Amino acid sequence: MRIIGDKRAPPAAEHSASKRIHSSLLQPCHLNETSKKRRLLTETETLTLEPLTTHTPPLRTNYAASSHSSFRTHHKHKKHYRIKSSTAEGDRKWVYSTRSNASHHKDKVVLVSYNILAVENASKHQDLYSKVPPKYLDWDRRKKLLCEEISRYSASILCLQEVDRFCDIDNLLQKDGFRGVYQARTGEARDGCAIFWKNELYTLLHQESIEFQMFGLRNNVAQLCVLEMTQDQSSSTLDAKASPACQSRSLLVGNIHVLFNPKRGDIKLGQIRLFLKKAHELSQEWGNIPVVLAGDFNSMPQSAMYQFLASAELDLQLHDRRNVSGAICPLEYQPSQHQDKYAASFWSSVSRPPIYRWSCEELCFATGTEGVTHLRHPLNLCSAYPRVHGCKITRDNHGEPLATSYHSKFMGTVDYIWHSREVVPVRVLDTLPIHILRQMGGLPSKKWGSDHLALVCELAFADDVNEK
Repeated sequence: MRIIGDKRAPPAAEHSASKRIHSSLLQPCHLNETSKKRRLLTETETLTLEPLTTHTPPLRTNYAASSHSSFRTHHKHKKHYRIKSSTAEGDRKWVYSTRSNASHHKDKVVLVSYNILAVENASKHQDLYSKVPPKYLDWDRRKKLLCEEISRYSASILCLQEVDRFCDIDNLLQKDGFRGVYQARTGEARDGCAIFWKNELYTLLHQESIEFQMFGLRNNVAQLCVLEMTQDQSSSTLDAKASPACQSRSLLVGNIHVLFNPKRGDIKLGQIRLFLKKAHELSQEWGNIPVVLAGDFNSMPQSAMYQFLASAELDLQLHDRRNVSGAICPLEYQPSQHQDKYAASFWSSVSRPPIYRWSCEELCFATGTEGVTHLRHPLNLCSAYPRVHGCKITRDNHGEPLATSYHSKFMGTVDYIWHSREVVPVRVLDTLPIHILRQMGGLPSKKWGSDHLALVCELAFADDVNEK
């Protein structure tokens, strides 16, 4: 997330073309680098066990051993145990869905959404990283750390935000077999969004970008790609008697970085509205294919923005434009023991009588139509993380991570992976507990290369086991 000015832009006609197809962006950048294979640097940690003084969380979790964890030393006590990290960096665990058996799914996609912290943004906002050693902000160090982290996840599709060194990232990811497209923000900012895919697994059928400036909605951008599984992958995993529709798997992948400014809920809603509308249109155009939308939405799980995405509708008159994205304020995230009280206060506020006044201009930005106060979108979306139960030290009452971003002025969740019901989450990579993050004092750190944590989700096609 990044602080952006509050200058208003004049409304633009929504019938302006949002399509910006940049075929040149598919060309890889060429830099003088050695051909030596990068060694995947993994950090090990020793875990010890100590007696658990409180009851274990009621939520069911299934953790798989991390591929980069070291041997664990166990010390037996009475009945209950709690894992305690001996380092301040912590570790992240895969959590598996209890709703479906991964072995029943034939075609799966591991998707990563990651705000990688633009180099320019880090240098311009040094107050956000006052507790971070300067060496951890060095781009040459961070870019290698980020790519090494991504390699550990065996990802097949990446949605990256705050990319302002695309050639650097592109060259490193090409070595792992990725190909990508990039869309820079308009205006003075130099960062943008990038979507990468494993070239041996997917073929790019279509790509578009949305420049929100064309609609008077600031300089943010979004990307939309139609990706098809290669025939080699499909033929090796699908039954020979499968229907033709199942023999060619396609997926619409969207990537967005929403405006930060918490006071401009009208602009933020307008950006999301256009993003969802275009995603729905492309999904229909390509045969009603599944939709996965990822990115930095700069909105918290308790917000009206989240409610809009999850429920597909929102009455603007029940919400203050200045608080549509939730409490994006310095370290105001409530500890887990206060979540019930916090959530009750929030839902109490959204049930109040209509008292908020939106100007005609603000309504037009948010809804696209003058005088309309009710916002709707055509997609039936679910957030991936709540569908795979985690534990209370990493999740809030919505099932979302407690924190996906942490620097000296903010700790909370603003990143999400949303999906249509044609795909289901098989597993997700849980985030870090709050106490581990606080021990670090802020991100980036020795182990993590950004001030955000990557969201990682393995998705399967629901028709494999009739789970639509």
